[in-house]
Amino acid sequence: MNTVAQIFVALAGVLHLVFFAMESLLFRKPSVQQRFRVKTEAEAEAARPWAFNQGFYNLFLAAGAIGGLIAGGDRGYAIALFSCACMLGAGLVLIGSDRRMAQSAAIQAGPPLIGLVLAAVL
Repeated sequence: MNTVAQIFVALAGVLHLVFFAMESLLFRKPSVQQRFRVKTEAEAEAARPWAFNQGFYNLFLAAGAIGGLIAGGDRGYAIALFSCACMLGAGLVLIGSDRRMAQSAAIQAGPPLIGLVLAAVL
């Protein structure tokens, strides 16, 4: 995999580590809840279990992307690119489920999409 693609795969992994932290570690903070359009404490209590779980999905995707890059070689890069494909898919589901989440979907899906394209063409 070329260096430029690796940079975008790494960026995608780091972003998903941030998502993990927000969803699983920092979700009790009102500023984080607002990012997820949570308006009341009752909504936050209802959302907390799924946010915690979703955060770990993002952690595992980040581990695949970053770990695959660290492992290197065909197998490592295949794992990294598969993780990016999953990130891209999740971003598409997000925008498909709520058009108001377009900016969040672009942040989630943009770097892995660029990494996938660059890995394919360079």
